[in-house]
Amino acid sequence: MCDTEKKGVRGRPRAFDRDEALAKAQALFHLKGYDALSVADLTAAIGIKPPSFYAAFGSKAALYAEALRLYEKNEGLDVASALAEGVPLSDGIADVLRQAADAYVSGDARGCMVIEGARGIIDPDAGAEARARMEASRRFIRDRIAARGSLQADLLADYIMTAFAGLSASARNGMLAERLRVIAAMAADGAAQHIDKE
Repeated sequence: MCDTEKKGVRGRPRAFDRDEALAKAQALFHLKGYDALSVADLTAAIGIKPPSFYAAFGSKAALYAEALRLYEKNEGLDVASALAEGVPLSDGIADVLRQAADAYVSGDARGCMVIEGARGIIDPDAGAEARARMEASRRFIRDRIAARGSLQADLLADYIMTAFAGLSASARNGMLAERLRVIAAMAADGAAQHIDKE
């Protein structure tokens, strides 16, 4: 690397890459949680000054909302395929729970960023955004199950979301991947028993 200052030559500053900054912020929010991060932490990680931060993202809560959407886009579960028409409902539920177990222990950050954010962020706007994203996921799951003709779509969606929350918390607390997969399979078996009673 050249030390341009010693040579008296000033290079052009590196252009701000908003997408790259958002990805860094998303990873940091997932790893540490919303409340543990200050704007100073975020600007240091992103490599910009506070005025540029506010110009680019508006606020910490607004950045968090974007980060949640990015997380869902890049790391969200493939519920649509798992609960697609033609896939037995019990198999589809087992698939999404298995996906969750695998996803929640992958990478540096454990657990689901959305679920963990919805548990009780102090900032009301950020907390409301996480809860809204979680409710949107629940509605999507409920609608996919209802489209399959299930009379228990609401109950099964609640069951799946409750299982997700338990898997996320367990992953966050350090449960090993193999054990988490067993718990996911047990939860799927419980759902299958209920489906059989319809």
